[in-house]
Amino acid sequence: MPVLTRRHLLQSGLGAVAVALLPRGAVALPVSYQLTAKRVAKTLPGCIGPSDLWLYDDGRNETLPIVLRATRGEGFTATLKNELAEHTAIHWHGVRVPHKMDGVPYITQPPVRPGESFEYSFAPPDPGTFFFHPHCNTVEALGRGLAGVLIVDDPRDQGLFDIEHVIALKDWRVQNDGGFEDFLTDAGAAKAGSFGSLRTANGMVAPTISVPPGARVRLRILNLDSTRIPQLDLPGAKAVVIATDGNACAPFALQGWRLGPAMRADVAFIAPEKPGVEIPLQDIFSTKPRVLARIVTAGEAMRSTKATLRLPEAELPQPDLKAAQKLEFTLLAGNPDPALQAWAKEMGVSPDEICLTQKVFWSINRRVWPGMGEGALPPPLAELKSGRSYIAELFNGTPHQHPMHLHGHTFRVLGSSERDLPPHWADTVLVRPKERVRIAFVAGQPGDWMFHCHIIEHQETGMMGYLRVA
Repeated sequence: MPVLTRRHLLQSGLGAVAVALLPRGAVALPVSYQLTAKRVAKTLPGCIGPSDLWLYDDGRNETLPIVLRATRGEGFTATLKNELAEHTAIHWHGVRVPHKMDGVPYITQPPVRPGESFEYSFAPPDPGTFFFHPHCNTVEALGRGLAGVLIVDDPRDQGLFDIEHVIALKDWRVQNDGGFEDFLTDAGAAKAGSFGSLRTANGMVAPTISVPPGARVRLRILNLDSTRIPQLDLPGAKAVVIATDGNACAPFALQGWRLGPAMRADVAFIAPEKPGVEIPLQDIFSTKPRVLARIVTAGEAMRSTKATLRLPEAELPQPDLKAAQKLEFTLLAGNPDPALQAWAKEMGVSPDEICLTQKVFWSINRRVWPGMGEGALPPPLAELKSGRSYIAELFNGTPHQHPMHLHGHTFRVLGSSERDLPPHWADTVLVRPKERVRIAFVAGQPGDWMFHCHIIEHQETGMMGYLRVA
């Protein structure tokens, strides 16, 4: 299948992004994208003037956010050209990429300076729902919209669902005239984060998504926000979560599932058989549910003979729980580290050059690292051996939730001290206040792999470190 044909498997439009499925037995060839990080003036819903957005453009510029597609085990190449006024890179969130493809400036690659290009090339080993974004000045870049969705197809999934849609959730800290509010505030960074005033799905306010009556529906829901943690529900449908962070899991009821920043949930249900039935996707975190999108039955009815809604089992490195080495990570408030500021002054570099913020509010194991340059890294949070199994206990000693993300690895969430948490695979796990969450994983490729909170204001004010795999 030619590259151009494969890229246009996506149904265009700013509303729900409907994804067409490969025909049964089709063979996908390696895909290649040309991505340009650029400024785009675009008027967001409810604004009277355009906003200065930062977006990835692959020549189609049809969806917000952009959606790319690849196939498990097949070659994938994305050449990034930087037309922004600052350096950037692309982190492929949740994808177990080679270390040099992980997209962290100063850690895995040199930053891509304005006017420069960088080629990312890898064969994604796992199917699922992923996304990509920069890893420096992340709070502003994400705040202005610089993110995209990456769907990695699994040939084993073909024919399991009649239709699927991508639903990317994001808040915007935008004013009525289109101007942005501060992306990082002291009041927000020191607490739960600075929330946006405009809530969208695929760049729209509560878009309507059409599905055939009786269809087996798959929703790929992503939280691309920097702060908000919605609690999802689909009243009117017997919806189940069939994949967490893109990884297949034993189906469990959707109701009440919290989707922290950077987390994803593949949700499946059978649509009502009557046309014109509306099923709202809601955030039920507050007493009054907030409608995020509306699923409406329309078109020719479909009937399925399949009895279950589930995906083939995830094929990931299985940790040996009996032989696993124990790790502990404690999430706490942090204090400014004078050594960081002294190092920057001694080296003659500005905080912006090394992605270093001026204030520190958070820590991991009482250590802070808002960011430093290559060759001057703080000590790792832990030193691991490639191929060895580990069980890590994450304790949240703060009054706020923290979605903790580990680069380059997919871990097994074993359980929680505070709630019934179904065992599942993830790359980002939400740790609630005073909760202890246990995860297990097999250390992957050698290198330094970032470990941080994905409430970006927390990440950029101290709650970040790295694990060194040797």
